[in-house]
Amino acid sequence: IVKPFVNFNAKHDAEVLRKAMKGIGTDEDAILMLLAARSNAQRQEIKAAYKKAFGKDLVKDLRSELGGKLEDLIVALMYPSILYDAHELHKAIKGVGTEDEVLIEILASRTCDEIKDIAKAYKKEYGSKLEKDIMGDTSGHYQRLLVILAQGNREEGVDESRVEKDAKELFAAGEEKFGTDEDKFINILGNRSAEHLRRVFDAYKKIAGCDIEESIKDECTGNLEALLLAVVKCAKSVPAYFAESVRESMRRAGTDDETLIRIMVSRSERDMLDIRAIYKKKYGESLYSTIQEDTDGDYQKALLYLCGGND
Repeated sequence: IVKPFVNFNAKHDAEVLRKAMKGIGTDEDAILMLLAARSNAQRQEIKAAYKKAFGKDLVKDLRSELGGKLEDLIVALMYPSILYDAHELHKAIKGVGTEDEVLIEILASRTCDEIKDIAKAYKKEYGSKLEKDIMGDTSGHYQRLLVILAQGNREEGVDESRVEKDAKELFAAGEEKFGTDEDKFINILGNRSAEHLRRVFDAYKKIAGCDIEESIKDECTGNLEALLLAVVKCAKSVPAYFAESVRESMRRAGTDDETLIRIMVSRSERDMLDIRAIYKKKYGESLYSTIQEDTDGDYQKALLYLCGGND
C-alpha cells in the first residue's frame, strides 16, 4: 500500500536514483525501495527534479538500466495513474490482436470520473478517441457494452421504482426465454449505478432462484460473458473483483505478470488494503505470501513493497 512519503525531497531522491544508475552495475535495490515507497504524485516530481538536475529523462534511464519484469513494473509506476490506464488501453487495442482482458478490467472497474479522465488523457496522448479505437477493434454486443462503459455516464443512486422492474426484465431477457436478449443486459448493467445494481441482483436472485452470474454464464459466451461478469463483480465490490483477478494471475500455470503488475500498480494507492483483506478471507492465505511463492528476485521485492504488510 503506497502512501505519500513524509519527509519527501524530490531533488534528494533524484540524486539517489542517479547514483544508483551511474557507473558499472545498477543498484536495483536502491531504485525499487525508493520508487515503491513514493506516491504517484511524488514520482512525477522526482521525474521533473531529475531532468532539471541532470538534463536526462528518468524513465529512459530506468529502462536502459533495468531489465525484464522489474523494468516493466518500475516503468509502470512512473506513469501518472490516469495516463497509465490510457497507455494500457492503447497497448491492448493497438498491439498484435486485442488484449480483451485489459479492456474488460479497466472499463469495468474504474469510476465514472476516472473513465472520463482516461478518455481525455487517451485523446491527448494518442491523438485518437478511445471510443473510436474500441469500435475499430471489437464487434457485436461486446463492442456496444464497452462503448457504453467508455462514456463514464452511469446513473447515480438507487431508483426504487425500477429495482423490481430491472430484475424482471433481466430474467425475461435470459433465463425465461429461448435465446437471450443481450440488449437488455447491456442497457441495465451498463447504465445503472453500482448501488442500484446490487439491489437488482438481490431481487433477481429471488425471482430466478440463482445468482445473476450463473445466468450470464448460461446465456452468454466469450468476451461478452467475460465483460458482463466483470461489470457484475465490480458492482458488487471492486476490491473483491481485484482480489479474484490477482489470485488468477498467479494461480494459473505460469504467472500472468502483465496482469499482476497492472493490478498491483493501479490499485496500490486506491484500495490495496481492502483487496488484501478480502484476499485473505477468501483464500485463507495472505496476498503477500502468494506473491512470495509465485515471484522472485528484485521483482518480487518491489511487488511486496506495493502490497504492504503480510496479513
